[in-house]
Amino acid sequence: MYVGESQIIPEQTLFTGTVIALRPDSSKRMRSRFNLDFTPYRTPVVRFTQITLAHGTTLPIETDEVSQNATVVHFVRSPSRKHENLIRREFDSAIRLIGDGAIFFTARGRGDRLLQLLYRQLPWHPQRIEKGTTWAVETENPLAVPQFVMPEVSAATGLNARLPKNHNPSWIIEATLSDPISSATAKPGQSIHATVAAPVFNDDHTLAIPQGAILIGSISQALPGRGFGRSGTLRFAFHRVVLPSGTEQTITSNLIGGDSASQLELAVDSEGEVKPEPRDKIVVPLLQLGLAVAPLNPDPGDNDEFIKNAGASNSLGLSGFLAGIIANDMRVSAGFGFYGASLSIYDRWIKRGSDVNFPRNSRVILQTDMRSAKSAVNEMDPSALKQQGTR
Repeated sequence: MYVGESQIIPEQTLFTGTVIALRPDSSKRMRSRFNLDFTPYRTPVVRFTQITLAHGTTLPIETDEVSQNATVVHFVRSPSRKHENLIRREFDSAIRLIGDGAIFFTARGRGDRLLQLLYRQLPWHPQRIEKGTTWAVETENPLAVPQFVMPEVSAATGLNARLPKNHNPSWIIEATLSDPISSATAKPGQSIHATVAAPVFNDDHTLAIPQGAILIGSISQALPGRGFGRSGTLRFAFHRVVLPSGTEQTITSNLIGGDSASQLELAVDSEGEVKPEPRDKIVVPLLQLGLAVAPLNPDPGDNDEFIKNAGASNSLGLSGFLAGIIANDMRVSAGFGFYGASLSIYDRWIKRGSDVNFPRNSRVILQTDMRSAKSAVNEMDPSALKQQGTR
C-alpha cells in the first residue's frame, strides 16, 4: 500500500481477520450431487480487523466484508496459437496433464495434497480456505499509520526492478480495476478504468507515474461462454493516463498479467486476449470410456474381474468404488463407469463454457510505452507533482 511515493504497508505484512459468515453455494452443491458428492458447500465471508507490522506494531483496521468463491489465480502471457489444430492442442493438454501429475507427487506439500485428494473421493468431506487465497478489501475508515513506517520507495525496489538491464524502454504498471469486467456482460467499446497501485519510477529514480493516477481504456473484444464447451474471451487495453494534477496523456499498453477469481487457469496471448487455458477434451474421456468398457470384455481364464470392476466404478469417487466392488457385477461397474464418462464428456463438450471474470479491485499488470508516459510527466509542474503525489 502506498501514499504517493511513500510505501506505508510493505509486502508480507500480516493481516488478521475472522470468518463472519458462511453462505450456501447452491450452484456448486447442485453440480457436486451428480458426482455423488453431498458436501454442503459454502462460501466464507471474511473481514479483517488488524495489521501487524514487521517490528511488531499492531494497527486496527476496519474493512468491508468480502467473499471469494475460489482461490485467485495469477495468469501470465502465453504465445498466441489461434491456428493450432486439435491434435496439437490435445498433445499439449496431455503434456500438461503429465506435468501436473509429476508436480503433484514431487513438489513440496504433497502430503497435504494427497490428503485433500482422499477427501475429494468421499461423499462428504470438510472444507477449508486454501492457502494462497487472495481477497481485495477496502477500508471502512482512514488508516492511521505512524510516520516512522513510511520509508521512501526507490526505483531499485519498484516493479521495474524485475526487468533485465537490457530491457526495451517501457514501464511495468500495477493497477487495480475500478469496476468489474466479465466476458459475459462486457461490450466492445465499453470504457474501463483502473487506479495505479504503486508509483512507477524512471531509470534515474525520478517519479514517472504516481500512485493514484487513473488509467482509462476500453474493451476491444468480449465473447461470453457458449455451448459445446466454448469458453469466453476478453480483450482490453488502456490508452490514457490521468495524473493526480489532471494532466492527461495518451499511452500504449499491453496486458501481461494479473489476477482473476476463477477456478480455471487463464492465459493472455501476445495480442492481449484473455481466455481459459484449453482443457483436455479427448484423453481423459477416452481413458474413462476404456475403464468403463473393460468389465464387459472378460478374457477366458482372466482373474482380473475385480480390478476391472473397481477401476470402472471408481469414476464416481469412493461411493461408486464401494458400490462396484460390493456388487461385483460387471454390468453395475460398467454402468458407473459410463455414467462418469458421460459427465466428463458433458462437462468438456456440451456444457456452456466458462466466462472470464475480473471482479472489482482485481490486479492487472501492464507494460506501457515509456516515451509516451514520460512526456506526460514532463508537462507537469514539479511542485504540483510532489504535492499531488503524496496526498
